Amino acid sequence: MRYVYPSPQPEAAPRATPDEFRAALSQLAAGVSLVTVHDEEDGEDVGMTATSFLSVSLDPPLVLISVREDSRMDEVLSRNDTWAVSVLAEGQKTLGSRFAMKGRLSDRLLFAETPHRRGAHTGAPLVEGALATVECRTEQRIPAGDHLLLVGRVLEATVPAPGGRPLLYFRGGYRTLG
Repeated sequence: MRYVYPSPQPEAAPRATPDEFRAALSQLAAGVSLVTVHDEEDGEDVGMTATSFLSVSLDPPLVLISVREDSRMDEVLSRNDTWAVSVLAEGQKTLGSRFAMKGRLSDRLLFAETPHRRGAHTGAPLVEGALATVECRTEQRIPAGDHLLLVGRVLEATVPAPGGRPLLYFRGGYRTLG
């Protein structure tokens, strides 16, 4: 078992304000993905737009997502250890926006309007037209501030749209290459 140790910090160490931090990180372009899970308990699908999806290891294949603590996704992933990620293409801005909205319609209605198929290993929705899809099983859950980092072992990875262009998030808005 691995342990995460916090680095020692003096109590009076300077800290960036949330506004300073947000402004600085808005300068980093990030790919946009949709994290999905099929909740076995109630049979519902849950989705969350994420820009915090990254590769951790090639051997074994591991990825990482960041989930806000006490969110619906956090709750569902505490009960289900399999989930999926669809890397969104430039034409899927509306989809990314819908799953990012606070106080949005139910996920059931959003998935009813979203062309998708079920992942063979997770049962989670995989978005049609996505640049890539990845099905995962949680290996580690790491508390990190007001978020939870989930490290997932990749069960299957596909590239249904190898020539597609990514949807990006930069300076507080969706962008495309070029």
